[in-house]
Amino acid sequence: MKKSKKSLDTDFVRSQFPAFQAEESRDWIFFENAGGAYVPATVIERLKRFFVAHKVQPYGSFALSRTAGEEMDESYRAIAELLHAEADEVTLGPSTTLNFYVLAQGLRHLLNPGDEIVVTNQDHEANVGVWRRLSEFGAVIREWRVQKETGELDLSDFESLISDRTKLVCCTLCSNVVGTHNDIGTVAELAHQAGALVVADGVSYAPHVIPDVHRLGVDFYGYSTYKTFGTHQGVLWGSRDALQRVKAQGHFFNQSESRYRLNPTGPQHAEIAALAGITEYFDALYRHHFGASSEDRHDRARKVFALVAEHEATLANRLLGYLKERPDLQLLGQDHAEPGGRASTVAFCAANISSAKIERELAERGIGVGSGNFYAHRCIEALGIDPNDGVVRVSMVHYNTEEEVDQLLSALDEILERA
Repeated sequence: MKKSKKSLDTDFVRSQFPAFQAEESRDWIFFENAGGAYVPATVIERLKRFFVAHKVQPYGSFALSRTAGEEMDESYRAIAELLHAEADEVTLGPSTTLNFYVLAQGLRHLLNPGDEIVVTNQDHEANVGVWRRLSEFGAVIREWRVQKETGELDLSDFESLISDRTKLVCCTLCSNVVGTHNDIGTVAELAHQAGALVVADGVSYAPHVIPDVHRLGVDFYGYSTYKTFGTHQGVLWGSRDALQRVKAQGHFFNQSESRYRLNPTGPQHAEIAALAGITEYFDALYRHHFGASSEDRHDRARKVFALVAEHEATLANRLLGYLKERPDLQLLGQDHAEPGGRASTVAFCAANISSAKIERELAERGIGVGSGNFYAHRCIEALGIDPNDGVVRVSMVHYNTEEEVDQLLSALDEILERA
């Protein structure tokens, strides 16, 4: 008898998140995960333990201080192992927006007047504005523009922008409104042939895919842990070669320490100490679905996220199938999701009712979505959509269910038929 295919146990998944049991949140259908996801008990327990038991300056000689430092070190190792990286390749800063700003200042010395930076108009502004500002120092900004019909990026357009003056290419792996996974491997290959460094924004990619950062082909990869089930931190990974080219932005006396070189504010102790709870949660998912294993942390997480990808594609296709059949709606990105090809972040707008009103009316029915431009102002505008009203964004992750999607579709039917 053929063994049945393993699928994600969403009942077990949801049991790990206190928000699904809390009186204030348990009855809500939460579809604004791209703005910040729920947090599992493992993260909450670590954060509470740090604040209650050893909220002291870490790395001192007394016991509480040593423990505080050890818990922070555990998180640096855990995040690095998750990415198949080394701890000294990882910076943990207050946000990805700030991490990219600091990185831009650290790379500025590599640019001469007339050198070129390729950015997209698809990205979140965090990976656009900081690079555009370098034009004040003589850099020339080249814009890789989205296709007006779909919001997607065409590689042939990118090839026409690369030249021997290209020094930086800054691109998202996945837009927070379009949802398509960009071919970052080919982008990196073409950029490196021209001698350019590649900065990849993974904020809208990381909740759905666990990458091996060395296999991505990029030089820098950033994402936000509050969107990957943790506290509000930004992860910035850099290859050893690329990091050697960055001018340190920390205090002069600790520039040789990897966790301070690109974090001038210094690590946020409790928030970092709690991050090991993310990988602890992923390990719990692995044990529940696959049992004990000698595989490393990265490989265990990849196996779990293969189940996640299948589940999220099912959710996305349930919604996409509905949206593409409605002529009164404009859908951003692809109308079908394949695991690993399109995130379960789906954005649309309607002809006869504002995005803000759809959001409000869904909220009245106990369904939380987002509306607006989501800092993808340039992308929304390029698609001919008013960025002040923007789009409705339904961003689903692995703890969402098919039943929740069905309730959303019923609610949308009511709202759109009355518009």
